[in-house]
Amino acid sequence: MADETLDPLDTLRRKLRFRAWHRGTREADLIMGQFADARIGTMTEDELAQFDAVLEVQDLDVYNWIIGKSEIPPDYQTSIMQELLDFDFRLPGSHF
Repeated sequence: MADETLDPLDTLRRKLRFRAWHRGTREADLIMGQFADARIGTMTEDELAQFDAVLEVQDLDVYNWIIGKSEIPPDYQTSIMQELLDFDFRLPGSHF
């Protein structure tokens, strides 16, 4: 039974977190999932929309933006994309 008292933004946050961890490639899962875990709980409605837009982009494109292999298109040059670029990712089991 669905909890009708849930805030619509909290429902959106749960859906986006799931999508972030289930991208299709392990590298994208780790990058987007870790970022979502760290940041999604405090994202504003506008930031959630920005993150949702990034989640719609193909894994390889986002990965190439993050590693600097290709330029980020102007439509994706947002505050959330900048946070994603600045985010300190960790490999599982890594102590670095």
